[in-house]
Formats: sequence, structure tokens, C-alpha cells
Amino acid sequence: MHPLLPSLAAALLYAGVSGYQGLRLTQRITPDKRLLLGVGLLALLAHGVSLAMQLLTPAGLHLDFFTASSLIAAAVILLILMALYRMPVENLLLLLFPLGCLTVLFAEFAPSGTVPAIIEQPGILAHILLSILAYGLLTIAVFQALLLLLQDHHLKHKHPSGLIKNFPPLQTMESLLFGFLWAGWLLLSASLISGWMFLDDLFAQHLVHKTLLSVVAWVVFGLLLWGRHRLGWRGHKAIRWTLAGFCLLMLAYFGSKLVREFILHI
Repeated sequence: MHPLLPSLAAALLYAGVSGYQGLRLTQRITPDKRLLLGVGLLALLAHGVSLAMQLLTPAGLHLDFFTASSLIAAAVILLILMALYRMPVENLLLLLFPLGCLTVLFAEFAPSGTVPAIIEQPGILAHILLSILAYGLLTIAVFQALLLLLQDHHLKHKHPSGLIKNFPPLQTMESLLFGFLWAGWLLLSASLISGWMFLDDLFAQHLVHKTLLSVVAWVVFGLLLWGRHRLGWRGHKAIRWTLAGFCLLMLAYFGSKLVREFILHI
């Protein structure tokens, strides 16, 4: 089977469930959580099938810029759908389902970069998996921060929309943000340790920018979590630090991949 069919199926399902959720919220009606979960899982299944065909090649693991973006989006959506049973995180799907739709289409139709296939050594695969999970959780955290910023703005100006009225209380939203940050920071720590253990040289020419920016992002997130624990940081300060750490992390991974694959062609 060619990955075109599952890619299109995933994109259509993501777009359809996004439209349903957005329409219900604009009508100030709570979307059916079971429907979001069911259609989301179908979309994710089709997304996973297309990814498997794009990633696994006879030469090894093909993880170019757009396929990596699609893989991280799928991991993020999976984590949120798993959390949906116990946590009020369905509003994050408003941002994540469109993200899944875009990344699965880009992975299918955008030109492939020049990245070589990765030989599937267990240590390197473990490093890649930990990195993807860390990026996934920290992506969830930044989306949660953006929703928290929107909610805070509406509440301060006393004109909450239908969307905001379906959000959990501000304190719950903030607790969820720091829960995602803690989990993402711990996984990022494990990713950096595994890279140090299994990669030949973390400061080789093609890795040095990624390594340094990842370490700086790790420090930023660590300082934010320390500030929350020791100084009670919250609100706009927590959101700014979250966005700063996320930007550094995205520059570390996607910035370096974009330059290497589409500008330097190495």
C-alpha cells in the first residue's frame, strides 16, 4: 500500500473532527468527548499507518524534517487522547487536530530532505524515542500555555467567549501546564543523557548547535520549574518562560534539520 491513502484519510478525519469541535464550541455546546476520542483514534491509526510506511525503509529509519514533524504530532495527539480519560484536556485538541492534519499532509506531499537513513541501533533508537516524547510533552505544554494566556485575557477583560466557558478553572489549567512541563523536562533530561551515552560525539559539527540549544532549553525549563517550586512563579511569567524554552528547543531540532536538509543539503 502507498502512504497516500492513509495520509489523506488521516487528514480528512482530523479536519472533520476539528470542524465539529470548533462548531460546537462556537455554539456554546460541549462537544461529545466520546466522539472526539473515537474519531481522533481513527485519525491517529491512519496517521500511524502512513508514518510506518514513510519511516521504515530498507536502508534504515528515514526521519527527514517533515516526517519527524508528523511523528512528533502523532505522539502529541496520542498522549492527549490517552490523558483524555482522566484529565480535562479536550480543549487542547482544538490546536492538535489541525496540527496533525497539516503535518500528515506535509509529510506526504512536501519534498524530502537530504538526511541519510538511520541505522537502527537500539541505543540510538532509544535516544530518538526519548527525544520525540520530550518534544511531544513540551509541545503540549506550550499549547496549554497559549490556552491559559487566552483564558486569562478573556477573564481579565470580562468577556469570556463560548470557547473559554468550556475551559476548566484557571488553577486547573495552570496545574496541567506544570504537570506537562515536569514530565517533558524529565524526558528531555533522559534524552540528553541517552545522547551522551550512545552518540559518538554530541559536539560534532553537525550536532553542536542542536546540543547547545537543547541544553540551554533544558536549563530554561529547569529554572522555570525551580521558580514555580521556590518562588511561586505563575501566570504570565510562567507562560513567557515556557514559550522561551520551547522556541529554543524547536530551533535546536527543527531549525538545525531545516538548515541541514534544505539549505546545506548535508
